[in-house]
Amino acid sequence: MKCKNCGVELAEDAKFCSNCGAYVGKTVMEEFRVSSDNLIREVNRLLREGNITRLIVKDEKGKILLEIPAWVGIVGAVLAPWLAALGAIAAFATDCTISIVRQEQ
Repeated sequence: MKCKNCGVELAEDAKFCSNCGAYVGKTVMEEFRVSSDNLIREVNRLLREGNITRLIVKDEKGKILLEIPAWVGIVGAVLAPWLAALGAIAAFATDCTISIVRQEQ
């Protein structure tokens, strides 16, 4: 088995790459629609769950408006600018699609 991120050979039971630290287990992607009024509230809820590796917000045409890596949810001070950007996005979009990538347990 090889790391998808850096290509290093991995042990069969590895969950993380010993070279780059990337998660090499299986991931699951979920996608759902929310109104712009509920966008910030829903993103906050998802980030607090803690088992998300990536969160992607798209407009009604499918254009990616914001992509948040998992580590942002860990550091609260870093999260504030992301939420401010989401507020601006919510002002322009009517419906948004939130895609989340979770690590399969």
